[in-house]
Amino acid sequence: MNFIKRGLLSMKARKGRTILQLFIFTIVCVLILSGFTIQSAANKASELARQELGGDVTLSVDREKQVEAQQKESSSSSGGTTERRMFESTPVAVAAAKKLAELDHVAGYNLYSNTQAMASGFEPIASSNDTSQTDDSSTQQGPGGNDSNRPQMVQADLSVSGVLDSATATKFKAGTDKLVSGKAITASDVGKNVVMIEKTLAEENDLKVGDKIKIKSSDEATTVELTIQGIYETTDSGTDAAANFSFLNPYNTIYVPYTVANTIKGSDAKDTVDSAIYFMDDAANISAFEKAAKKVTAVDWDTFKLDANDATYQQMIGPINNVAAFSKNVVYIVSIAGALILGLLVMMQIRERKYEMGVLLAIGEKRSKLVGQFLVEILIVAVLSFGIAAVSSHYVAQVVGNQLLTQQNATASESTSSTTNQRGPGGNGGGPGFGSSLTANTAEIKSLDIQVSLEDMLKMGGIGVGIAFISVLLPSILVLRMNPKTILTKQE
Repeated sequence: MNFIKRGLLSMKARKGRTILQLFIFTIVCVLILSGFTIQSAANKASELARQELGGDVTLSVDREKQVEAQQKESSSSSGGTTERRMFESTPVAVAAAKKLAELDHVAGYNLYSNTQAMASGFEPIASSNDTSQTDDSSTQQGPGGNDSNRPQMVQADLSVSGVLDSATATKFKAGTDKLVSGKAITASDVGKNVVMIEKTLAEENDLKVGDKIKIKSSDEATTVELTIQGIYETTDSGTDAAANFSFLNPYNTIYVPYTVANTIKGSDAKDTVDSAIYFMDDAANISAFEKAAKKVTAVDWDTFKLDANDATYQQMIGPINNVAAFSKNVVYIVSIAGALILGLLVMMQIRERKYEMGVLLAIGEKRSKLVGQFLVEILIVAVLSFGIAAVSSHYVAQVVGNQLLTQQNATASESTSSTTNQRGPGGNGGGPGFGSSLTANTAEIKSLDIQVSLEDMLKMGGIGVGIAFISVLLPSILVLRMNPKTILTKQE
């Protein structure tokens, strides 16, 4: 009798065993296919997020190299005795920053020049514990104590955030600050005396778009009159230090073109900025941009460095990558466990059918056809399982994938909140008006677009067939090594 026909008859005669195999094989195939589809959906979501968010690269002074240079200089000048080091600010030349903006993969850029100033003719929003504006403590002695020849430095009450484009400034990109009336600051405003002020500050001073305000440098040597071009609203709660210093109060942050901030700083700051941020067209191109930037001789790379600010992208895709990694592990575990379980079932069935095999071998049936019969039985079960898995795995993967993503998002949010609490609301620094973390308001990817593709089906089919062969071949070898006489004599 043909071994294929024998296999079909055997499956029909042993319906319970066949249904059990079908059930186990279907679960294995559904989990494997779900794992592959979740991985595919996660990779697709990661790719879309990467293209949408891009990545940021910051050009700024290399503080570590600066400190090392100061240490060497102070040691050599003092005969081995280290002198007290002082903080020095090294600005970035605007011309050099623009050179990098011309490189490939740069979708846009922004320039930052931050300082503090005093309000002139209007009142800043007072901080609860700030006593610096009282008559008795309104001034601070300059270097040299009571030397009347030195300028007296007055405590600033405004934070001046000089930018090239306010729409792409850190807090605006994060959604912490939002323009509510008027116009944003753009590159066309460079060289103009315009300003954006916070809504609360505007309301307290009855200011509106088109009005003029004056600000002064801390040494009162420079006064600039600014036209209010826009009014924004902030949700930034500020740091604990904001209660003691008015200029750290988020309501007292004003946005101006970076040229205005440089005017407040003084003539030494002309045509310079504190830092420059470059927005990549794709986060995958950050490395290529950094390599190309290192070849730009206009930038002194012994003084400045590039930092890849892809925290937003990493925060967004972190949960996705975790889900993809989990689903990959599921495929491995289920494949191994499925092969072992099915192999054990087949082995038990083969042991139960030793007499049948002994008779067939005794009448001249080839051993290869006996193995072929077992393969036919398990492959028929596999094909049925593939069909059921193809229909049902989409729904299983959708539910499981989204549930895993929700859990990972919750974990990531807790981690971000913990980090923010440790650092304070101001994020990782960067100067007044520049320190909010972009990740604070990053939109989460809350669901995956699960689609069962032909590629995933082929992968699942390949693993399924592999499991079928392994589950049959290994148990068969143990029994078929025996000769027919031994099998029949040992049969009780």
